[in-house]
Amino acid sequence: MRALAVLIALLTGSLLAAPGVAFAETVMITGANSGIGLELTRQYMAKGWTIIATHRRAEVPKSLAQIAAGGGKLRIERLDVTNVDQVRALARKLANVPIDVLINNAGVYNDRGSCAAEDEGCPGDWSTQTFGKMRFELLDTIMAVNVKGPLLVSESFYSNVKAGTQKKLVAISSSNGTLTGENPVRGGTIFYRTSKAALNRAMQIVAASVKDDGVTVLMLNPGPTLTEHQAHLKDYKGMLKTSFTVENMIRTIDKATIQDTGKFLRYDGVAEPW
Repeated sequence: MRALAVLIALLTGSLLAAPGVAFAETVMITGANSGIGLELTRQYMAKGWTIIATHRRAEVPKSLAQIAAGGGKLRIERLDVTNVDQVRALARKLANVPIDVLINNAGVYNDRGSCAAEDEGCPGDWSTQTFGKMRFELLDTIMAVNVKGPLLVSESFYSNVKAGTQKKLVAISSSNGTLTGENPVRGGTIFYRTSKAALNRAMQIVAASVKDDGVTVLMLNPGPTLTEHQAHLKDYKGMLKTSFTVENMIRTIDKATIQDTGKFLRYDGVAEPW
């Protein structure tokens, strides 16, 4: 019964909010129920951090529930990063919780309209981002999640980040958003690649806006990561294991200082052209 009570407390966040309970550094991760976000949750858990893991499902995803059942300091919250009211409501709920590292990980890569909600292995459809075949409703979704979401979450939880010890805002970007690093430029995936270029520019401006507060802003390129959605690419040369990518990104975040603010870095800390 005690184990069940602890699990319920972790899932609802009541344990994290308990008065007089001292925890280690805190990280907030959006889109934490799969892929890079889920692996970030696992690895920060192993480091002993307190984790605020968000998802947009109607129920707590099994992936996060399984991690919570193993113990650790995990708070699971529902959050659609495009929903202004929902983001601000969660920010009010967590108003007194310092956040050392805020990782804007939630993102949309392609058209998953034909995928079942829980089918993380469904590759989705890339063709609807090809010039001549563009489905513009998808553009609205991708820009809302990949650009509006990080801006909305970063602004809404900014006071939490300022109250933290590390004071770091991170956005998971992609080399697909480069303006100068691809020669010759290839076609395809217009919406996704455009959104990542816009994200980099937006976060660069955020970095300039908050530097005087001592807040470090980073954009990270995880590289070609073999997440559940990319499982069909497992035989392609150069694909990286999710655990490898995340381990290196965490190391890069740990090492970053205010001198790095506004930089677009590869998972291992090497500066990326964009």
